[in-house]
Amino acid sequence: MTRYHILITLGLLGLGQARTPTCRCFPDEPCWPSPEEWDAFNHTIGGRLIRTTPISSVCHTNTSFNTYNARSCSELLTNWEDPRTHYDTSSSPMAAWFGNYSCTPFSPPCTLGPLVRYAVKVSNVDDVRATLNFTTTHNIRLVIRNTGHDYLGKSTGAGAVALWTHHLTHTQTIPDYTSAVYSGPALRLGAGVQGSQALSAAQSSNHTLVTGNCPSVGIAGGYTQGGGHGQLVSLYGLAADQVLEWEVVTATGDWLVASSTQHEDLFWALSGGGGGTYAVVMSVLVKMYPELRTVEARLAVSSTVPGYWDVVGAALVDTMPLVDRGGVVVWNLGREGFSLAPVALPGGTVDMLQGYLGRTLELLKRKNVTYEYTINTHSTFYKSYQATNPHLNITDYQIGGRLLPRSTIDNNPSLLPTFQEIVAFNTSIAGVSLNVSRGRWPSNAVNPVWREAGMAVVLGLPYSRVRETDLQRQVVMTNELVPRLEALAPGSGAYLNEADFNEPDWRRVFYGVNYQRLLAVKEKYDPFQVFYGLTAVGSEGWVVSGDGRLCRV
Repeated sequence: MTRYHILITLGLLGLGQARTPTCRCFPDEPCWPSPEEWDAFNHTIGGRLIRTTPISSVCHTNTSFNTYNARSCSELLTNWEDPRTHYDTSSSPMAAWFGNYSCTPFSPPCTLGPLVRYAVKVSNVDDVRATLNFTTTHNIRLVIRNTGHDYLGKSTGAGAVALWTHHLTHTQTIPDYTSAVYSGPALRLGAGVQGSQALSAAQSSNHTLVTGNCPSVGIAGGYTQGGGHGQLVSLYGLAADQVLEWEVVTATGDWLVASSTQHEDLFWALSGGGGGTYAVVMSVLVKMYPELRTVEARLAVSSTVPGYWDVVGAALVDTMPLVDRGGVVVWNLGREGFSLAPVALPGGTVDMLQGYLGRTLELLKRKNVTYEYTINTHSTFYKSYQATNPHLNITDYQIGGRLLPRSTIDNNPSLLPTFQEIVAFNTSIAGVSLNVSRGRWPSNAVNPVWREAGMAVVLGLPYSRVRETDLQRQVVMTNELVPRLEALAPGSGAYLNEADFNEPDWRRVFYGVNYQRLLAVKEKYDPFQVFYGLTAVGSEGWVVSGDGRLCRV
């Protein structure tokens, strides 16, 4: 046993106590490190420790932060819903609920609340090891944060220290990667590389890769670790299917490279089994593909047009053959109207895409209604992505979702009536129609229900910024709306990155038959439960109390 392993074990046992403490150490408790100890820790990591000041404190007076600035506050109010406002900070979560109203620019009060107390701006493996050593020695909650693009609150926590991997933005192109399972071009991405940056790096060698519809997602983070969909998945599979290697630091400080031939169980778990719970990912190596011409179309229809639901049905059902051809349909449905934004067919032509949309367009023309429609051809997928994927706000919705099997879409007459019922709750429905089972997929921890899915459906109720109202809407999401999707496809699952964090049956819904195997991997590589995230594998052993502290059940 190395000195590091001895230190981390003692720390997790509470500096030599006979049993593990019930709760993680919380600020102002006797176990909390002194200012001198925090300073010493900061010195060991080269001054990379960041003490959290809420970004919204510039809008408040009479706080302990003393940072009120009228001009900065005005700018923040203008840009609050831009994801870039949050992902360049070490503490601000994009999903509003997990800021828990502790400090917003809209109203008092301004406290740290559920925000991390400190963050470490990670630059290398030694920073991670030192942070693990310090937090386990003092029994402090640890979270992994990249961009904060996180609907389920895994990247924040009261009294926690965050390993902030956002600045690990190195990339490396490997033109001729060869292994037992793949030969071809590959791209190594540091943990902080975001989707738009990854596509740009691949484009430099005239290649592309699988990434999400939101440019802000961190490829190596919860996106790929949770499965990961996007506009190329019907051609190449989910993001988790692209992984060739994971470079990680385990809870006990071991630096490992996990692949299909070494540390295979960890490789399997990280590839689709959920982020933030098995190890700290430093980089990922993924497959690249030759660039290809891409045609995309966008359609918008008001809910007031005659035969509106016939048009919605035609668009959603009749484009199923398109996903079998390698296309993807990104769509939105609400009380105001319906849009396809976009329908993408990589490698296709205008005539092909027009054909898949034929009945929908014919319905609209026959009814002589007004609608918006464009279709464009781009010389590369990269150009198509830039044209159709703006930076999207993810901050202001309580969400829930399900993966609907293809059989439900093709054969269930309740599909559209169920969508109508859901929309009547003033709920937005966002969907991605896809087929991620067209080819052979590798052995990984992706929930098997993905392979039967025709749609990833996400429901969204807007936040009111009134806590009691939002709590009521969470109940509606959990008890009224998501069960309607479940009734369409009993026993199906959900995309674990885009789901209701109050899901009562989350182990089955998010992980399916893989859960017990994933738990065994978790216990092997994180035997002392260093890593915790809401609904992450192993989290059933913990509970967040009313004041935010993390305690064992």
